Amino acid sequence: MKDYKDKLDNLPIDIKLRAADRLKIHLMRQKYGYFSRLCLLIALIGPGILVMIADNDAGGVITYAQTGSIFGIGFFIPFMIVMLPVAYIVQEMTVRLGAVTHRGHAEMIWKRYGKFWGAFSLIDLVVANILTLITEFIGITLGMQVFGVSPIISSIAAIIIIASIQLFLRYFAWEWISLSIALFNLIFIPLVFFVPHLHWDSVARSFVSWHIPGGVHTLFIYVVLANLGTTIAPWMLFFQQSSVVDKGLTIKDIRDGQIDTFIGSVFMVIVAIAIILITGATVYGFTSTPNLGIQTILSIISAKMGWVAMRLFALGLIEAGLIAAIAISASTSWAMGEAFGWPKSINMPPLQGWKFYLPGIISLFIAGGIVLIPNAPLGFLNLTVQVIATIFMPAAMMFLLLLLNDKEIMGDYTNRPWQNISAFTIVGFLIVMDGIYGLIVVFPHILT
Repeated sequence: MKDYKDKLDNLPIDIKLRAADRLKIHLMRQKYGYFSRLCLLIALIGPGILVMIADNDAGGVITYAQTGSIFGIGFFIPFMIVMLPVAYIVQEMTVRLGAVTHRGHAEMIWKRYGKFWGAFSLIDLVVANILTLITEFIGITLGMQVFGVSPIISSIAAIIIIASIQLFLRYFAWEWISLSIALFNLIFIPLVFFVPHLHWDSVARSFVSWHIPGGVHTLFIYVVLANLGTTIAPWMLFFQQSSVVDKGLTIKDIRDGQIDTFIGSVFMVIVAIAIILITGATVYGFTSTPNLGIQTILSIISAKMGWVAMRLFALGLIEAGLIAAIAISASTSWAMGEAFGWPKSINMPPLQGWKFYLPGIISLFIAGGIVLIPNAPLGFLNLTVQVIATIFMPAAMMFLLLLLNDKEIMGDYTNRPWQNISAFTIVGFLIVMDGIYGLIVVFPHILT
């Protein structure tokens, strides 16, 4: 017993704290009854809801707002319903992979496929993360301007808040603080019921007609890609798998992780549809350009719904940027720590885990600084970042699928045939859409 205690005392602090958390979960499993089962589920949920709500980030909110403003109530309402199983199928695989292997996504790629592909996936992630973080700071700074706060102050304040949450909270406290912030993402749902002249029969007809104003054209393809990019993105794979590992989920918890991910997927889609409905009913018809900025959208919402609705929308935009920046910067830290063998847990104290925290914090400074560049085309930049995420996604998905079909790694938890068919269909659709986008770039007038 003394030898065991000595070994435990000599373990790194992040492993000891993680072991203590896992012991609590193990003790909860020993209790029986519906109430105990509910308590266990509540203790285990978090990564799925957090990744999905963070997916409705500031860039996503702006993209959905621009989508409704440009295309109104039509094609993109049923399209977002289709995105629910797409997001769930992709993210559920990360739950199984993390629970079975107890390793993060970057670590699995690095060790299974070597340094070249490990470095490829890591560079892919870090570039995509910094670009996505730029959209989060766009949302935070523009949202704070509604409340009279300058972009410099709001950008600095956001960096301090996010860095403090990462540095000074243990995993479970970090997760619950993050989930508490994420609750404000739901603010868009009640706003729908205050939209004047919203015709619910038009919403119902959209599921039959899938109406596309002006037909399939260049801008439509561009916005479809942007909506795909904000629904599934590379950072989500790395974040949820590492979060599952840091939280300590095991094979026994896969079912709860799946429930967690499904609940998050439902909330993600409901919020996305709510934003499209708000802007589709109030802003649609004003203009049909991707440069339609969120400031213009907010001013129209204020004129048609009142300043209270506009400020609530801006508050939701700020929250979306904060929660996503927390998740994305954490995914960068986790991936770098896994790739280079550094300590890789939010349980690490700042001084002992500075290598782990540093990459995420540096990415915050880079993104926060870029947003402050004068006269940057923020509306167009936001859509472009979402499109880039779609372009990066097939490569990230292929690594995920290779790992999920590796019998040596996954054992009895490899993908079933229907899961592979669904996942490869998603990858194929992404590749086709990326190919169409490539044609549009080379031949801009091909669909006009």
